[in-house]
Amino acid sequence: MSDERKVCFVVMGFGKKTDYESGRTLDLDATFDAIIRPAVDAAGLRCIRADQIMHSGLIDLPMYDMLLRADLVIADISTGNVNAVYELGVRHALRPRSTIIMKESAGKLSFDLNHVSTLHYEHLGPDIGNREARRASAALQNLITQVMAEQKADSPVYTFLPKLRQPSLSDEEYEERLVEAETLQCQLSSRINEGDLAMRSSRPADAAKAFAAARKLKPDDPTLIQKLALATYKSKMPSETAALFEAKEIIGALDPEHSNDPETLGLAGAIQKNLWKLHRNRAHLDAAVRFYGRGFELMRDYYNGENLALCYDLRAEVQTDGAEATYDRMSAQKVRKAVIELLLELMARPSFADRKDRRWIHATMANCYFALGMMNDGETQERAFMEQNASDWEIDSYKTGKQTAMQAKA
Repeated sequence: MSDERKVCFVVMGFGKKTDYESGRTLDLDATFDAIIRPAVDAAGLRCIRADQIMHSGLIDLPMYDMLLRADLVIADISTGNVNAVYELGVRHALRPRSTIIMKESAGKLSFDLNHVSTLHYEHLGPDIGNREARRASAALQNLITQVMAEQKADSPVYTFLPKLRQPSLSDEEYEERLVEAETLQCQLSSRINEGDLAMRSSRPADAAKAFAAARKLKPDDPTLIQKLALATYKSKMPSETAALFEAKEIIGALDPEHSNDPETLGLAGAIQKNLWKLHRNRAHLDAAVRFYGRGFELMRDYYNGENLALCYDLRAEVQTDGAEATYDRMSAQKVRKAVIELLLELMARPSFADRKDRRWIHATMANCYFALGMMNDGETQERAFMEQNASDWEIDSYKTGKQTAMQAKA
C-alpha cells in the first residue's frame, strides 16, 4: 500500500560544518533531527532528506526529480552550503511555490537572497538548546501549514517571469525513489543511534561496529567518519596501538593536515597525543601540537585549546634546549588563560544552561585552573562536571587530562 501523504524534500548540509562567516561549527544533523523532521512529521508530510537518496545511474537524476516533484522543499542554507544553495536555485527554477528557506541566525545571507523570506533559528554551540529547538520546530510547522494551504508563489524566478510555465514529469520511478530514500534514512538512523548509545554506555568497541555499518551506507559523511575514529581509538581493540593507527587511517579520509574543522583536528590531535604517550616518538607529539594548534588558533575551539596547552607542557619536558622548553611552558600558560576567558564569556550567556556540551566546558575549565595552580576554582568546575551525568569513558578522559594538568602545575 503506497503512502498517500504529500512529500517534503529537505536540502541541506549534513554532519558538522563550519560557518566561516561566524567562525562557528554547527551540527546540521541536529538541525534536521531537532527542528525540521519533527515539524514536517507534525504537519503530516513525508520527510525525505536530500543526502539520503540512493543514487543509481546518473547521480543527478533523482535529485532533480525530487526538486521538481516534491510537494514542499525546505532548504537550510546555514554555513553557506553551496550544494543546498544550488539545489534551492534549481527548485526556484522548477516550481513557482511551496519552498521554504531557513538558516542559522548568526550566518549571513548571500546578496541575492536578502529579499527572500527566511526562517531563522539559533545554535547554542554545535547543537541546539531544547527550548530553541521546540520554538523553531513549532514555528516551522506553522509555516509549513501556511505555505501548503495558501499555495502562493514564492520563487523569485516565477515572480519576475510571470509567464514562465512550470515543467512536468511522469510518475515513473518517483514512488520507488521515495521508498528507497526513506529505507536508507531509517537504516542509517538506526545504526547511528545504536553507536551513540554504545558510546554513552562506555562500549566503544560496539559503537565502532555500529558506526562502521553506518559508514557503509554513507561513506563520505564527515560526522560518521569522526564518530568511527573516536570509537575506534577508544576501543583499544585489538590493542591500544593498533586501534590508534586504525583511527589515524580513518580520520585521514578528512585530510586533517588541511582541514579547518575543529572536530577533525581535535581527533587527529588526540590520536597523535596518545601515540606519543605509548611510544615517546617526538614526531607524534609535534603532530599533536600542530593539529590542536590549528583547531584553536583558527576556530578558538576550547577542546583543542586545552589539549594544545597539555601538549605544550608534555613537549617542554623533553626539550633539549632550555629556551624552547621555556617557550612551550609559557605558551601553555597563555593558551589556558585564553581558554578560560573564552569559556567564562560562554558561561555568562543566558543560553548556557541549554548547551549540550556544558559538561565538557566545566571539565576544560577545571583542568585549565588546576594547571594554573588555581585549585579552588578547579575544584568548583570539577564538581560541576561530575554533576552532569558523564559516562564512564568521559570521566576517564577527564581524569587523564587532570593528571596531566596537575603534572604541569608541579
